[in-house]
Amino acid sequence: QVQLVESGGGLVQAGGSLRLSCAASGRTFRNYVMGWFRQAPGKEREFVGAIPWSGGRTYYADSVKGRFTISRDNAKNTVDLQMSSLKPEDTAVYYCAARTIATMQYEHWGQGTQVTVSS
Repeated sequence: QVQLVESGGGLVQAGGSLRLSCAASGRTFRNYVMGWFRQAPGKEREFVGAIPWSGGRTYYADSVKGRFTISRDNAKNTVDLQMSSLKPEDTAVYYCAARTIATMQYEHWGQGTQVTVSS
């Protein structure tokens, strides 16, 4: 059974940095795309970025491009989200998710980790 567990959330001041990590287990993720999403209070969940597990281009939402970086560590089976130049509007619960390359629907989700950026 696929398990995704996020960690690294917390409180940070505007302009600061934070690194989230997603530990993936339960299967081989070679044919998967790993994504990060976020949901702010009262708003819909939105796409942050994604990376193919086997390598290749990463994708980012315009709102985070140039500030956030997604990377993966195959040895540790983790996917990280490095967030820099954080803004109060980045405050949200951040979720790690996984889908197969063949589908567009993310099938597996973590429980989420809270990120709060103070002004």
